[in-house]
Amino acid sequence: MLAPTRTLLLILVAAVAVGLTEGPGAQAPTESPDLAMYQRIRDEGTARSQVMRYASELMDGIGPRLTGSPNLAQAVAWAVDTLRATGATNARPESWGEFGMGWQQRNVWARLVEPDAHNFVAAAAPWSPPTRGPVSGPVVRVSGFGDESGFAPLRGKLRGSIVLLGKSGGIPATPPIEKPLFERLDAAQLSELAQDTPGPPADDTLLERAYAAGEFAERMGRFFADEGVLAVMVPSGNNPSGGVSGGTLNVDNNYNFGYHAHLKARAMRVPLLVIAVEEYLRMERLIERGVPVRVEANVDVEFTGDRVEGFNVLAEIPGTDARHRDEIVMTSAHLDSWAVGTGATDDGAGVVMVMEAVRILGALGMRPVRTVRIALWTGEEQGLLGSSAYVARHVAEAPRAASPEQMRLPPAFRRRVGPFTLKPDHSRISAVYNVDLGAGRIRGVGVGGNRALMPIFQQWLAPLADLGATLVTMRPRCAGDCRPFAEAGIPTPGVWQDPLEYDTRTHHTTSDTFDRLIPDDLRQASIVLATLLYNTAMREEMLPRVP
Repeated sequence: MLAPTRTLLLILVAAVAVGLTEGPGAQAPTESPDLAMYQRIRDEGTARSQVMRYASELMDGIGPRLTGSPNLAQAVAWAVDTLRATGATNARPESWGEFGMGWQQRNVWARLVEPDAHNFVAAAAPWSPPTRGPVSGPVVRVSGFGDESGFAPLRGKLRGSIVLLGKSGGIPATPPIEKPLFERLDAAQLSELAQDTPGPPADDTLLERAYAAGEFAERMGRFFADEGVLAVMVPSGNNPSGGVSGGTLNVDNNYNFGYHAHLKARAMRVPLLVIAVEEYLRMERLIERGVPVRVEANVDVEFTGDRVEGFNVLAEIPGTDARHRDEIVMTSAHLDSWAVGTGATDDGAGVVMVMEAVRILGALGMRPVRTVRIALWTGEEQGLLGSSAYVARHVAEAPRAASPEQMRLPPAFRRRVGPFTLKPDHSRISAVYNVDLGAGRIRGVGVGGNRALMPIFQQWLAPLADLGATLVTMRPRCAGDCRPFAEAGIPTPGVWQDPLEYDTRTHHTTSDTFDRLIPDDLRQASIVLATLLYNTAMREEMLPRVP
């Protein structure tokens, strides 16, 4: 349970006394945090928190929220209604355009019938077609291949079979779990993160190569369909920690026959199942020994529309100062998820944190100088579709590369080849606080190379030190939907959170459920976020931008 502190003023005085400066010899700007408001935010976020209620309603009551699915439509309606109940104004869905096909699982199962009877841990890959009833066939193992030369040896040999395909998002192996899957940042890690260390240079061709491989995977899927394959099975991708084993499934677009399977013109033509890595390895060993293997499967899925529209959710606490009320402080997270688990840590936790932060400020009767806007994006998992469309419409738009290699990518990932055309909100947005890195408590802020923000956040976080929020670093922390804003030059201070099990166990897996959430962490994160929003909204000036 988060306990209100009685030492906020002492902490602030001590922090300023040690010289929170912009650099050697520089004088830090005085931010003068409103410590009475800090305490009120803590009291409201501790004693009357709604964050776990929001989490249960979203994750337990609605469940997974694949973009375009009926569940996501339900989540959009829930978010609008819930934000209205917090007192936020103008809560509404805003269309970002046509997405593609709606899809949901209904009753998906697979089982070994020879040489033994055994129920598999399995799920349909998103946008897989159905089998139209149970199918049964011999299992044929096909090693992965990267070009059309792999088709010739298989022609005429696959009809009526179920293919065990050696293609996955990770190594089909079960490494021993030698370290805990759960982690909190310790003092040494926070100290290291505080160092101004440049990251490795980005590989500009990585996405091009990934989407080129996805384009070939589309052709592979069409080949299997033309050859009369009943279904294809791929192993769940594991990770070096071994956390996605033991029956946990990782099911995202790495397993689709291509990255555009949600588009009707590029739809998968053969049912695709993701199975636990242990199931895959058992069948592989049996086949290598010459033991006949037979599987029965039922992929009962439903397509719910061919041209489903995508919607973000927006709402505000309106600014009240005549000079600054058109300026905006944004907080955001993405409402969509993948189709297994219930999207708890990616990114339901972010959703309920930002909703709770806005609820706290509304409950305190906040009358901000500038407008606080919450945005819940959709289509994030398919390439930042909702947030990039919002930025292009309201903030800034730029021409993008149109080479064949670049046109494979979602618009947000294509190279910019000309200057931005600025939209009205570009000059109005002070900052965007996007939360999309799990469910851990907030340990600090990364300012992404904007040195002028360092002393500001040092002073803002000083009274929160007893909550564990102490880190201010030059390193960027721009995950997912903040990227289109950052590219347009908008400040996107990123929150550093305790990792917990995000990278080892829950990211895009069947384990991404309500049970992986820690109430104290969500309460702490909501309090810290509400405090940052309050300070940014009440500051005399907008946050400085990189020149």
